Parts: sequence; structure tokens; C-alpha cells
Amino acid sequence: MTIRRVTSPDVPEPPPERWSNCLVCDGIAYVSGMTATSLGKEALAKLDEYEQGKVIFGKIKGMLEAAGGAMADVVKVTIYVTDIKNNTKVWKARAEFFKGNFPASTLVEVSALATPETLVEIEAIAHIGKGPR
Repeated sequence: MTIRRVTSPDVPEPPPERWSNCLVCDGIAYVSGMTATSLGKEALAKLDEYEQGKVIFGKIKGMLEAAGGAMADVVKVTIYVTDIKNNTKVWKARAEFFKGNFPASTLVEVSALATPETLVEIEAIAHIGKGPR
């Protein structure tokens, strides 16, 4: 088993020794829960679930490309929202990043995320090993 940490200049890394944004193990990329918090609290407070989702899926895309993969390689996403009533906004953002075979997905409402302005968090698993897409 080989584990490789992946970084991207487009996605800020967490403080050292807390967690990794992306690890690749035997051709499987595990992308940690991403949020739009890198935009700053003031900017984030102005974004709804759709806009936060677009930022987050963009960060996931950047991580996968840095790992040698693409959004077409994603097999599973887990989406956390603070208000399940706004789930269609997240699905709209999701549809802009996936075509054809959509990944298996889970959507869960939680009571809170990283900051009060954070409405959405998304994690992903992708198979970036060799083989047909």
C-alpha cells in the first residue's frame, strides 16, 4: 500500500499535523471535507448554498487534478448542509461539475459546520487509477 499526500496551490492546506486535504492510496483519492471558508467570513456570509457549492466543487476539482484525476473519476460524494430545505441549490451546483455517470451521493443536514457562515461542506472519493472512465 502506498499513500501519497496531494496539495494544490488553489486549495489552502490546514495547519500542519491536523489533517490532509487529499490522500491517494492505491489509485483512490480521498478528498477531505471542503468548505468555502477560504474566502473569508465577510465574503462567505454573502454566499448561499449554490454559490458555496460551486466554490467547494471547484476546490475538489483542483485537488483531483493535482492528484492526476478529474471530476469524472469521482465515485462518491458526501454533502453536509445546515438547512436541508435548500438542498436544490447544492444539487444545482453539483450538476455543473458532473456529467454522465453521476457519483453515488449522500446529503445530510447537520446543526453546524466550521463557522456560522459555512452552509455546505463536501467530501469526495475518486478512483484515479488506470482504467476506463
